[in-house]
Amino acid sequence: MLKVNQVFTQYRSEFMGKSSDVQFFWGSFDLAISRFSGRKAPLHPGGIPNLPDWVTQEAYSHEVMNCGFWPGNEATPFAAFYSYIYPAPDGFKDAAIKPSSAYFHDDLGEFILKYEDVQKSENPSEVLLEFLRSSYDNAAKLADWDTEKFKFKLEKN
Repeated sequence: MLKVNQVFTQYRSEFMGKSSDVQFFWGSFDLAISRFSGRKAPLHPGGIPNLPDWVTQEAYSHEVMNCGFWPGNEATPFAAFYSYIYPAPDGFKDAAIKPSSAYFHDDLGEFILKYEDVQKSENPSEVLLEFLRSSYDNAAKLADWDTEKFKFKLEKN
């Protein structure tokens, strides 16, 4: 978890817009980070088990890109990293996300990269950063976020 926190913190530092701290997410036992476009989102339909609709609607009141790690559950019995955007733009689930082992999970509506694939790689931190960056780049482009405004740029004095 400490290594994942380091990678998520690096990913967060590359974004100049509003973002959350790396945090345990209230929805489940996730370590997560969120980036926001600054625009209001359409009312979330709710319907998430064990979560009141008003909570979901408040949580997704603005366009958001979420990435995280969770240890798995009955529906997804493996540890994995995930990435999703709300609202999901057309073409999101068909985006080419890196690394090649990442895939779109139709039931969850998000991209998944199994922890095992990261763990077995030669450079786990770089593989995870590649997943985070490529999923954000694809989602932000498809959702027409002002990505130039959010890029971190070092100013030369």
